[in-house]
Amino acid sequence: MNCEYFGKCGSCTLHDKTYEEQLEFKKQREEARFSNFTNDKFDIITSAPQNFRNRAEFRIWKNFDENDKPTLSYAMTSLEKTTLEINSCQIVSLEIQSIMPGLLADIQANETMAFKIYAIEFLGSTTNDMLVTLIYHRKLDENWNIEAKKLEEKYDIKIIGRSRKQKVVLTEDFISETLNINGDDYKFQYKEGGFTQPNTKVNVKMIEWVLNNIEQSQNDLCELYCGGGNFTIPLSTKFRKVLATEISKTSINSAKTNCELNNNTNIDFIRMSAEEFVEALESKRVFQRLKDIDLKEYKFDSIFVDPPRAGLDDLTRSLVTSYNQIIYISCNPETLHRDLEELTKTHKIDKFALFDQFAYTNHIETGVILTKN
Repeated sequence: MNCEYFGKCGSCTLHDKTYEEQLEFKKQREEARFSNFTNDKFDIITSAPQNFRNRAEFRIWKNFDENDKPTLSYAMTSLEKTTLEINSCQIVSLEIQSIMPGLLADIQANETMAFKIYAIEFLGSTTNDMLVTLIYHRKLDENWNIEAKKLEEKYDIKIIGRSRKQKVVLTEDFISETLNINGDDYKFQYKEGGFTQPNTKVNVKMIEWVLNNIEQSQNDLCELYCGGGNFTIPLSTKFRKVLATEISKTSINSAKTNCELNNNTNIDFIRMSAEEFVEALESKRVFQRLKDIDLKEYKFDSIFVDPPRAGLDDLTRSLVTSYNQIIYISCNPETLHRDLEELTKTHKIDKFALFDQFAYTNHIETGVILTKN
């Protein structure tokens, strides 16, 4: 990837390596990290070397001329932790990349749109649906609505305005996405402010990796940290029923919508934390949110977890070991390694994968499938 900001922008920390070199660096690092658990070869899921992000956030930086007129530019944090003005970004999708210069020029030329703008967030899809959130340090009024609507129409995008305690939705606050997974199309709505996987192509490969490495089951799947149903809905084809939990209200509402979009009838979504779900399973607490769900009807033999960077807490880690099959997607190899210290006392590792979701950074996603000894 040829980017004029390599070595300056703090986003791409592995700026001194080609794509292949940075991937090999991360591969060797993780093979060494997990060598006490397995010497088998990892499955390596690669990213496109550029234009791979469908989600991006940029600050807006202002310079003023002699007439005190502002000139706007996109900005990132530099490797030296200072502000770095940029006019392009090579890791964002071609759709986001193409819209960035013109949109900012039009905002700058319009006093209503430019006044106290602070940041711009882009959320795109493979279906050419794009949501742009403009963030301000001022209250947005009707004049802003009128001018923003013009930009919506010009660029064929959806615009949301945000300021303190204010959210202005002009058209819709979500984009529509269709993922082709193992030849089947799955429909999703991605809400503004909700979590979405930024690297769509790697996300599809992650889901396919899980599907292709587990057997069809006549029993049920328990899923913790389900988000908007990204894994849940495709995985439901492998099980009789699925019970999925998530603490975020935005994400659980999205998951239910996505379930309806795919005409799925074998998933129940519950808004509760992993810790609360453990208490419910062990009958330590009664939850009103479970009043329509009989946990005794489920025949769980597998559990899927995709926790935050902190990994599994003690209660959840203990729960996970009671299942015959554990599917663990991790965004933090350090906490995954800690959790495997306990999980491998009762389970053996069948498959291990690295997903290069965030190319040119030190970050890498991992996937592990374990079965009970």
